[in-house]
Amino acid sequence: MEKPLILITNDDGIKAKGLRVLIDIMKTIGKVVVVASEKSMSGQGHSITVRSPLRIKPVITENGYEEYSTNGTPVDCIKLGEQIVLKQKPDLVVSGINHGSNATVNIIYSGTMAAVLEACIDEIPAIGFSLLDYASDADFEPGKKHIKTITKNVLKNGLPKGVCLNVNIPAVNGSEIKGVKVCRQADARWVEEFDERKDPRNKNYYWLTGRFEKRELDNETDQWALDNNYISVVPVHYDFTAHKALSQIEKWKFDDK
Repeated sequence: MEKPLILITNDDGIKAKGLRVLIDIMKTIGKVVVVASEKSMSGQGHSITVRSPLRIKPVITENGYEEYSTNGTPVDCIKLGEQIVLKQKPDLVVSGINHGSNATVNIIYSGTMAAVLEACIDEIPAIGFSLLDYASDADFEPGKKHIKTITKNVLKNGLPKGVCLNVNIPAVNGSEIKGVKVCRQADARWVEEFDERKDPRNKNYYWLTGRFEKRELDNETDQWALDNNYISVVPVHYDFTAHKALSQIEKWKFDDK
């Protein structure tokens, strides 16, 4: 059988170790094409480039493998990869391996998962992989076999229309990983704080800091899974409709009488 065509991107930039590990894993599964940002785009969310020209630079083009860098965001990378580089839909999009968590509310800010959701909008099966280690030299070895297994399952079984996967891996050694847990997104948030400083002209500027606040400890959530050394797999979709609230809000009076 012909190998599946896999489009890979990330938000940590084309030189990130996590991307290199993901490329090596995907090469064992299919034909790989990489389109990634030339610099880190972490925290860019679902932003796209509309006020400056996009450029693509070939890095490697050889039989069965192609790699391109771009000045665009992770979402731009999916659009460019599909429409300019491949000129077709790939069989699968994978994004990552992100340096740091994209569990819980982090998915909102994540460029890694924005790329996955963009592929999902285009009805392409897609998975985002993240390791809970922000270090540039993080150890991705313990999660490799699980990434491969999850990817093969998606290729074999497909995903429901409009659904993609957010996969997070605890930063522990292989023997400590208890397994894979399919779960829901936990309720959590970042409590922001701003470090105020003065520039040489005595004007204020700020660095965003803060702390992570868990709002629940339910064992059906991704945060519980990760805290207990499970790999979390959360099916997500781009439909932001609060379906449970529809009937309640429909009862409101919307006339002025």
